[in-house]
Amino acid sequence: MIRLEMTSPAHLIPGDPPPAPLTLEEVTAAAAPQIRALYNRIWAPLGPSGRTAWTTAEWTAELSLPGIHTHLAVIDDEPAGFAELSAEPNGDVGIVVFGLLPEHQSKGFGSAFLTLTAQLAWTLNDPTTRVYLHTTPDEHPAALPNYESRGFRVV
Repeated sequence: MIRLEMTSPAHLIPGDPPPAPLTLEEVTAAAAPQIRALYNRIWAPLGPSGRTAWTTAEWTAELSLPGIHTHLAVIDDEPAGFAELSAEPNGDVGIVVFGLLPEHQSKGFGSAFLTLTAQLAWTLNDPTTRVYLHTTPDEHPAALPNYESRGFRVV
């Protein structure tokens, strides 16, 4: 596991504009079936791992936890991925899940999506003192370079 963090919003290096409009749309725990389906499509190329075996009830419970904020990445009015953030009482915000559907990967959306997600993360606590995430070497080959290019540093 690779741990990365950003300790100031000034460290964020915005990515290039996406090739098509990209927005974030917050969803509630009622979207658990949709989030579950997106997660499974995003991580299917990696094989069964992580939350791929979770039931809709487990997703609903996760998305109902205090401090959890889930946002769809929307491209051309269609869900294209999602980010799950955890605002912690100590001022930290974790980017717990971050992913785009395979058809949107390696097309210039990832850096814009991460920029929007990191900007959002810095607004979730008063104050937010750190934004962090974890990745693994078996994720998409562009994941770690994207995180580092946006200003996250390995810790």
